[in-house]
Amino acid sequence: MTHSRRTFIASSAMVGAGMALGTQTASAFSINETGKEGVLKLSSQEGAMPGRSLDEKLDFMEAHGIVGYEPGGSKLWERVDGIKKALSGRNIKVSAICAGFEGAPVSEWPDQRKKAMETMKLILEAAGELGSTGLIYVPAFNSQSQVGWVSARFMIIDFLKEIAEHAEKSKCRMLLEPLNRYETWYVRQLADAAKICQEVDHPYICMMGDFYHMGREEACEYSAFLTARKWLHHVHLASRPRRKQPGYDNSDFRPGFRALKEIGYQDYCSFECGCEGPATGKDAGEQNRRTEMPKAIEYLKKHWEEA
Repeated sequence: MTHSRRTFIASSAMVGAGMALGTQTASAFSINETGKEGVLKLSSQEGAMPGRSLDEKLDFMEAHGIVGYEPGGSKLWERVDGIKKALSGRNIKVSAICAGFEGAPVSEWPDQRKKAMETMKLILEAAGELGSTGLIYVPAFNSQSQVGWVSARFMIIDFLKEIAEHAEKSKCRMLLEPLNRYETWYVRQLADAAKICQEVDHPYICMMGDFYHMGREEACEYSAFLTARKWLHHVHLASRPRRKQPGYDNSDFRPGFRALKEIGYQDYCSFECGCEGPATGKDAGEQNRRTEMPKAIEYLKKHWEEA
């Protein structure tokens, strides 16, 4: 029997996924958990797009086929009405909520864990009212905690089990984001996040992937997305290694996109990146976003088609 290189990679990834998540055989997995054809639903954080106001940014996004808006979570409960008004009548929905909580879920200081729990609950309620797919969080950044690995594991599992019921009540997932080693000492690969989600075993405890961080930590983006597929509900887009707009340095998104297609991914892929271009001077940032982001959008669409 002969095998193509793609078949070999896919089967190897399935075995790796089974080993990483403690299963006895890879055959227990279905590659496509959704039963649907994968889709590219582009979203963006506010700062990635041109415009002097949110309305101007949303005008630009809508004109270029972006269908999701990823707001920051800081005091989100105070901005619900304003965001609803800005999105009224548009073909744009709120995607994920980018952090914004205080404290840290993993910390040797109980007051920091309590602060994270309390502010996350407030954000979850507001995010649920906005129809968001989930709240993005990082267990601890490099500067936030000195606890050991074993203690950190107990802390994050206990934290997520406690907040899961509130997330479900709010109808907004918790989305664990792995970061690269220069930003966090804990949870750097998608398989690590997937294992945590598996241990908590709750439908509202999920995760996301970020092409920028994955470019530094994953040996294979294709395999990483396959491993995470059951719990994957958001993706961040940026070039590697400088987190600029896709296409800036010819980063290849096709291996990752191929996996998203094969798992039947239905959620958003959101711009979280800076933007560089030929413009210089006082308004260079705005000018470059206006000329270069449309190119980035087309670049991603082309890679999705080719994946």
